[in-house]
Amino acid sequence: MAAKRDYYDVLGVSRNADASTIKKAYRKLAKKYHPDTNQGDARAEQMFKEVNEAYDVLGDPKKKKMYDQFGHAAFDQNAQGAGQGFSGFGGFGGQNGGYREFHFEGGNMDDLFGDIFGGMFGGSGSRSNSGFSGFHSQGFGGRSYQSRGQDIHTEISVSFDEAAFGCDKMIRLQKEDGSIQTLQVHIPEGMEDGKSIRLRGKGAPGTGGGQPGDLFMKVHVGTRPGFERKGSDIYTTVQVPFTTAVFGGEVMVETLTGRVLCKIRKGTQSGSRIRLKGKGVASMNQPSVHGDQYVTVQIQVPTSLSPEAEQKLREYEAACKGGRRRGNSAA
Repeated sequence: MAAKRDYYDVLGVSRNADASTIKKAYRKLAKKYHPDTNQGDARAEQMFKEVNEAYDVLGDPKKKKMYDQFGHAAFDQNAQGAGQGFSGFGGFGGQNGGYREFHFEGGNMDDLFGDIFGGMFGGSGSRSNSGFSGFHSQGFGGRSYQSRGQDIHTEISVSFDEAAFGCDKMIRLQKEDGSIQTLQVHIPEGMEDGKSIRLRGKGAPGTGGGQPGDLFMKVHVGTRPGFERKGSDIYTTVQVPFTTAVFGGEVMVETLTGRVLCKIRKGTQSGSRIRLKGKGVASMNQPSVHGDQYVTVQIQVPTSLSPEAEQKLREYEAACKGGRRRGNSAA
């Protein structure tokens, strides 16, 4: 069996590199050799595993300290001398099949690695099994120990309409052994931005027969031009011709479910609001209950007039002024 390469050489950093430099180097190499962009390339697959193994140690301050002192022997249960003190742990390289990466259908690689570092290496699930991924279920006199797997936190993006009406998303979880598990995640109707979905038992595996952790996905809801959402309510605007505002009439309004005809009352002022009851988004807690849509009226002022129209408008202005003068005289 070939000797393992020095982890610093694998990541291409010096031994005095700080945590930020190590993480940056890992991100670059993991992206370069990732299986999703190197399908069928055995060398890339091997490099990807080697890079992950190196970062699993150098990215953890405690493991890095042991590696700097004892080298690979610190994680080799068969090693003699300095490494014997750690042989009972069987290595920290994550060889028990814990989840390490997330892949979302339709996403790009930059978003993917943002998800990995935002959840896997920054939250409660940053190290499978609390960092001791090779910990034996029996030890210390042959007693059996059980430990629940770590929870994993990541993020997913959905469109404005997908959140409003609900949808199903396919995600892929890749284990360290290279196997991929595909999961269908249901985004409930009325999903709100920033809320999380919990998938029980889909986090890191437990040790010694312990229960697996959970997977938490924070949902980011996209925008839709012309629509603003506040809770379950929707806010939009509609342009109304000047004459319609004066004399009253009807105007078409866009809603989430299509266009509806709204009545405009005579003398409607710019900035007035029309309430469309039940045309908002469903409540997450009560799917049968919907919010409302509030439509702000904006009066369209003519930018150009024909000579005849301008003359009529001036006559209208004069008539209004005359009416006000007569009213003041009568007072």
